[in-house]
Amino acid sequence: MLSDDELALIERRAAAATPGPWVAWTESRHGIGGESFIQIRPGAEGDDELYVRRFTAGQEVKSPNPELDADFDFIAAARQDVPRLIAEVKRLRAALDRRDSSN
Repeated sequence: MLSDDELALIERRAAAATPGPWVAWTESRHGIGGESFIQIRPGAEGDDELYVRRFTAGQEVKSPNPELDADFDFIAAARQDVPRLIAEVKRLRAALDRRDSSN
């Protein structure tokens, strides 16, 4: 079970991160002519990008690579997904509390 303190810690980390949306731009899907990256604040004046490098057994993993693309998608989507999941956990906990207090 996720404790209230753990949920609060996750919520603080999400709130401290750069606001979204974040968008994954992968070399294999977009052919951007360089490295895959996560765009932070699309539409902002100037580039705001997060680059992530992955190494397996000392060798850099580069696109095209389906696992690497999935990792970029996951990281970018987490910026939008985590706050929504936190809100849903809070909503469900409140519903359970209301149900329990009415019994």
